[in-house]
Amino acid sequence: MSKNNFIIRVLTKDDAEQYNALLRYSFQVTEQELAETGWKDDEIKQSKFPVLERADVLGCFNKDELVAQFAVYPLDMNIYGERYQVGFITSVCTYPEYTGQGIMKKLMKKSLTRMKESNKSFALLYPYSIPLYRRLGWEIISNKMTYVIKDTQVPQKIKEPGYVRRVEWNDHDFKELHGMFAAKMHGCLYRNKLAWEEYFRWDEDDTMVAIYYTAQGVPSGYMVYLISSDVMHIKEMIYLNREAQLGLWEYIHKHDSMIDEVRGNNYYSEPIAFELDDSDIKETIRPYAMGRIIDIKQFVEQYQSDPDGPGGIFEFEITDELLPWNNGNFIIEFIDGKSNISQKKPEYHLKMSIGTLTTLMMGYKNAEYLFNMGKIEGDVEGVGKIDDVLLHEIPYVSDYI
Repeated sequence: MSKNNFIIRVLTKDDAEQYNALLRYSFQVTEQELAETGWKDDEIKQSKFPVLERADVLGCFNKDELVAQFAVYPLDMNIYGERYQVGFITSVCTYPEYTGQGIMKKLMKKSLTRMKESNKSFALLYPYSIPLYRRLGWEIISNKMTYVIKDTQVPQKIKEPGYVRRVEWNDHDFKELHGMFAAKMHGCLYRNKLAWEEYFRWDEDDTMVAIYYTAQGVPSGYMVYLISSDVMHIKEMIYLNREAQLGLWEYIHKHDSMIDEVRGNNYYSEPIAFELDDSDIKETIRPYAMGRIIDIKQFVEQYQSDPDGPGGIFEFEITDELLPWNNGNFIIEFIDGKSNISQKKPEYHLKMSIGTLTTLMMGYKNAEYLFNMGKIEGDVEGVGKIDDVLLHEIPYVSDYI
């Protein structure tokens, strides 16, 4: 098939049938599987309408047939205390017979260009192939940890002053707590209506929400969990302070007569084993989200550096094979916790790819580590100085759209 026959355009609700069909084929989700999770026939047909209505979805057509698609859903993200408008990449797929023809690369470039034009300087996704996305300028920015704890290993001697109450899914405090958490947690996404819809969509009816309140009745943390076959599965546990964290573990321990073990996910990128009296637990870690700076100049305008750092003027020589406006040299001045594109004479020169710049500025890896890996070129002094200037927190990314 000649590439000249391909047409790229924005998808609308009129394309929903082909959009869903391509998703189903690519991810091998059947009508029966969807129905077994609680979907009804009409819901299956309408399931992706919210994405088509609210996201920027590009499709590639061979005549009238949709053969590939790439969606960018708009969300807000906390990046070192600044609320960035970002794009969450989702629904990326191509029919197998059309792979290897450069279609997805074209869709990605066009979509990221549209992001730049709408003042979004950062994007993230969950990769089906890390090597593939790395070649296109993406890099790992967060981790997902899973843990398995025996009932006898759950902390037992906790007596926090507050209390825990189970609430309904639509509880006001539940959603407000996540917004408060997102405002203080680097990397966390602010959940809008669609994000909450996706969060709830696949959960079973007997999933519970429990909120920890201080003695004064102030909500300070929550956990979403399911008890099945003597196992407590914790989908999410967030807390605004140490008291709420311990209070939720106290609540978990109160289930010791009902469960044999606790299994959960942790997106804080810090193992929990050390916090337990019996630390001999099973924890696994794997890369989770990948990110990409879409436009360096726009990204730097909001970017926060270490307010207690020494500051400095750095020239970054960046290579970006996909987006030409990121190719070149950028002089960035860091001063008083802020950053800006500068015309001043640089004090240090560092050379790296756009992916390396992304993981560095998002805090997933520091400059010394990347320098030792050969991913940053420059003098040792400059590498040390940029680590002194930047903040170093691994992003908390848990949502999936």
